[in-house]
Amino acid sequence: MGHADAGHGQADQGPADQGPADQGQAAREAGARQRLLEAGGASLPRAPWQAGPQPPSAADLIQFTLWRSHADGAGDGELLAALALLPAARAEADQAEAALLFTARARGLSWARISQAIGLGSPQAAQQRFGRITSRAPNGGS
Repeated sequence: MGHADAGHGQADQGPADQGPADQGQAAREAGARQRLLEAGGASLPRAPWQAGPQPPSAADLIQFTLWRSHADGAGDGELLAALALLPAARAEADQAEAALLFTARARGLSWARISQAIGLGSPQAAQQRFGRITSRAPNGGS
């Protein structure tokens, strides 16, 4: 799962394609990411599934900040930066879930087995969840 710095999966979407709120959120996330990288997040090891030098994920930077807050006292600015990355971490989780669901279906797993694995009550609930997640994904899940 790659991590685009500003758009988190929306790398093809330039600033001209985004509204002011999206641009503001992207700027906040970029600033937060930079602050946490400078606070030591850049030293986090690269995950083996990442191709080439990629920055740590938003979720990893949040976990790093939580660890630092207990280990050596991350400051208020770092905690606020981690909070600013929560929307990006949610988007990363949605991308991972959509990829897992797509891969499971591509491998022939039934919606019944998938729904049981993720704790949903029915195959239809799993299908609906997949639809919701992919509709939130950049470019409508394509």
